[in-house]
Amino acid sequence: MEPVASSQQSPRERRPEPVLITEAEPSVAEQHAARKKRYAITMGIRLVFIILAAVFYQIVWLMLLFAILGTVLPWVAVVMANDRPPKKKLHVNRYDPRPDRVLETKPARVIDG
Repeated sequence: MEPVASSQQSPRERRPEPVLITEAEPSVAEQHAARKKRYAITMGIRLVFIILAAVFYQIVWLMLLFAILGTVLPWVAVVMANDRPPKKKLHVNRYDPRPDRVLETKPARVIDG
């Protein structure tokens, strides 16, 4: 019996997730999920500030501080949730008519004929 060539061996076990071989940015769904999580955390912090404002109603300056923070945080949460990560700036090779270097350094000889 002849030995089996390496390309004809039994198939390899496949991994459940593909191996990342590029520097691609996360998918739109992953970015959206991260923004939703950030929004929920910020709104949770807002809820804590509102509760703390109610707890410290006798200390006016502290109550006002927590109330102002609880009022401003929804705007901050929306701005953060709508913010996408910056796109990568790619270097594209484009034709540049100005040569960076001179290919021929000696003068060309012209033959009249």
